[in-house]
Amino acid sequence: MGYIYLYTGTGGGKTTNALGLALRCIGHNLSVVIIQFMKWWKEIGEIKIKEKLGSLYEIYQFGRKGWIGLGNLTDEDRKLAEEGLEFARKIVKEKKPFLLVLDEINLAVYCKLLEVDDVLKFLDEIPEETHVVLTGRFAPRELIERADIVNEIVEIKAPKKFPTVKGINY
Repeated sequence: MGYIYLYTGTGGGKTTNALGLALRCIGHNLSVVIIQFMKWWKEIGEIKIKEKLGSLYEIYQFGRKGWIGLGNLTDEDRKLAEEGLEFARKIVKEKKPFLLVLDEINLAVYCKLLEVDDVLKFLDEIPEETHVVLTGRFAPRELIERADIVNEIVEIKAPKKFPTVKGINY
């Protein structure tokens, strides 16, 4: 049976950890599907690399264009998150990838865009050959308990004005 990995915490690097696992899988000729919740921007490295990595790497985004901040979530955000989870259900049944990354799903649950019970039910449907990564801040207790491996990313030190560097942060 595949394992469930969960990366949470307020420090940076949760998505980057998941992408590292994805790259490692592709290096071993294993298929990866990444589904990003609450993300829409196409100018990020994990989108731009899609063509170079070929058919072993698929990435999809379910976020409202221009969305910035947790304070202005709408019904459209909820609808997109629900579509993302349903899409994940469909693609897992059809393709049975070796690795499925549900990027920012923890945050989507925290923000009430998805119900934790719906995510738990989906995890019960995952085929044995598929490993799953859940990322995002504020992971609910239920997902932490369900995961096999949980890592909390904690910021120890960062500059007051955090630099945004192409290739590092996006």
